[in-house]
Amino acid sequence: MSELRFDTKKIRAGYDPAQNNQSVLPPVYQTAAFDFKNTEHAQNLFTYKEAGYLYTRVGNPTVTYFAERVKALDGAKNAVAVGSGMAAISYTLLNLAEKGGTILASPYLYGGTIDAFDRLFPELGVKIKLTDAVLDPEKLEAELTDDVKGVYVESISNPNAYLLDIDAISEVAHRHGVPVVVDNTLATPYLYRPLEHGADIVVYSATKALTGHGNIIAGLILDNGDMSLYTKERYPQFYEPIVMLKGKSAADIFPDNFFIFRATLVYLNLLGAALSPQDAYLAIIGLETLSERVAKQSANAAKIAAYLESSPAAEWVRYPSVKNYKFRDLADKYLTNGGGGVLSFGIKGTPEQESEFINSIKLFRYHVNLGDARSLIVDSPNTTHSELSEEELALADIPHNLIRISAGLEDADDLIADLEQAFKAAGLL
Repeated sequence: MSELRFDTKKIRAGYDPAQNNQSVLPPVYQTAAFDFKNTEHAQNLFTYKEAGYLYTRVGNPTVTYFAERVKALDGAKNAVAVGSGMAAISYTLLNLAEKGGTILASPYLYGGTIDAFDRLFPELGVKIKLTDAVLDPEKLEAELTDDVKGVYVESISNPNAYLLDIDAISEVAHRHGVPVVVDNTLATPYLYRPLEHGADIVVYSATKALTGHGNIIAGLILDNGDMSLYTKERYPQFYEPIVMLKGKSAADIFPDNFFIFRATLVYLNLLGAALSPQDAYLAIIGLETLSERVAKQSANAAKIAAYLESSPAAEWVRYPSVKNYKFRDLADKYLTNGGGGVLSFGIKGTPEQESEFINSIKLFRYHVNLGDARSLIVDSPNTTHSELSEEELALADIPHNLIRISAGLEDADDLIADLEQAFKAAGLL
């Protein structure tokens, strides 16, 4: 399977019909639990001497098929699917820093992520430092002190389409024994595969472009299988005995997969954000059209961005295809399949005109999801990033007049016409 191309993997990877009564599609294992063959089988499952399923909160075949397919698309070695993208982020960072320490984080992130960084993680003993040094790996190196447990970034940022040099960030972080975590939600593995550029861990909100229909909440954690970075001195939790393992550690049981194994055993098992089998099935179906959807969304976004560049109603436009895009070199090097479906622009008008513009939209849907088959629009500073302070908005380069568009699969000319009539209704044209 590793030798097959991307579009074959998105249809075939991670599933064998011969193991499922020749069913062409993965079955939905809609069950809470699985029978044990006998007492020995039960004990073997609970001590991980034998592979298998015992309870859907910690493992289910349909959920496994979904995770294995994404694992193949990303070129990962290990993967687990969880109940949401926020669960994927939380379990990953807690797994890295539960003993205390600092996560260096890009300020160019989804607002809910920053809200969790501000409110939740400090209460759990994890310090989050937002730093624009991620734009300059040489400056970032000065911040990689001994208490840093990870560097966290988005591959394409929400909502500004910032790009970071993950190759350079990873090189610097690895010199200091620190893993790099990349939220690849906006890019998907169709546009960008962070593990090929030095990242150690990838997380997804699979709710969005990865599955693409706005009908599930799901998340994923994947890693590159290199456990050598997690030393006993900096990450003692991986080497400490776990009660459920009869005194053994995660590293004892799975020396090549102890990061995701421990995230599953400790966080997914005990905090319980499990992905349901039915949602995993819908996610698998969504993956089958990943390339076609993201290619069309990218083309639509580029066409909309070009229209906005020429519109007097837009103060600025941020998208990889526009002429003044500040990360042109990185986009040309890495985003060869397109820039993704998300763009932002600054509306040139009063707050009242901005409200009238949004209220006059007819074809775009006004809500906070993105990556959907339907085109979506939202005023991010008032919604998805409303929890950010003025200082955080400034650090993240999110002006108050920012409007985010997630281009869907409709005809681009119809979408542009909808923006045009809404601008006119708001008195901006």
